[in-house]
Amino acid sequence: MGVPFMFKILLLAATAFSAGELKEVATFPNQQVTGVAVSKNGRVFVNFPRWSDEHGISVAEIVDGQPRPFPNEEWNAQGPAPTHFVCVQSVYVDANDFLWILDPASPKMQGVVKNGPKLVKVDLTTNQTVQVVPLSRVAPEKSYLNDVRVDTNANVAFITDSGTAAIVVVDLHKGNARRLLDKHTSTRAEPELKLNVDGHELRDESGKPPQINSDGIALDAQRGYLYYHALTGRALYRIKTQYLENPGLPPAELGSKVEKIIETGPADGMLEASDGSIYITQIEENAIVHLDPASGQLRRLSWTTRSILPLAEIGRASCRE
Repeated sequence: MGVPFMFKILLLAATAFSAGELKEVATFPNQQVTGVAVSKNGRVFVNFPRWSDEHGISVAEIVDGQPRPFPNEEWNAQGPAPTHFVCVQSVYVDANDFLWILDPASPKMQGVVKNGPKLVKVDLTTNQTVQVVPLSRVAPEKSYLNDVRVDTNANVAFITDSGTAAIVVVDLHKGNARRLLDKHTSTRAEPELKLNVDGHELRDESGKPPQINSDGIALDAQRGYLYYHALTGRALYRIKTQYLENPGLPPAELGSKVEKIIETGPADGMLEASDGSIYITQIEENAIVHLDPASGQLRRLSWTTRSILPLAEIGRASCRE
């Protein structure tokens, strides 16, 4: 059976987790939300992956506590894969206040739909789609494009692939995408790790411990670092974005530029702060930790219930006795 809890979104009224006032924005009793994004003027967007036959809306804006199809009902309806959402995994608002929607196009994680993987850009001033970047060439059948960050200065997007282990780099000006660090140690799950949540060992549909590769991602655009973490893994890695953006760098040399920063617990969603620090979810502890990259200090934040989803994701595996 699925993990039995109610999904809620709570947002902080201040930038510091320790000082901000929590406000409940929406509750999803029967839907799993894997992405939350907030615009500069406080508009809240969420997405629901197509992981069950009861799937409805893929991307929504929260209006008066209720999900409203976004950018419109047509995108959320069933239709040709290149022009309709298939299985959306994440939403992200960039520094210029554009909404980016990542569609790995793998319903129930059972395989990529032909011509379905894409990155969709929406202008929040008009609520109109302004760019669709096809990603089929960098999304193998067993891939699952997971999360995205956009460097607006370089006009480049960075995407984790939790299915087949890689970082996808997209030149948004040209619409070209490349798979990098493909099956590199830093993007792969740690095979010996078994997830335990609330006293239960998580297993996939076949009854085996899940192997979920590069998943959470965070971008420190000021210092030029991309951080990433396998869900079934403890190591947090980073790499200078200048190396990822260099198409002439050989794979072996690129791999040598990866830095292992610290070991945390198994992590799903991550979020960067304006000061370059990173917030990391801790699945096994029902908590969030804060990393100060300058000092290397990892600080656990108080969190009391795993039904709270503070701008991050919850794991996707089944929970079995």
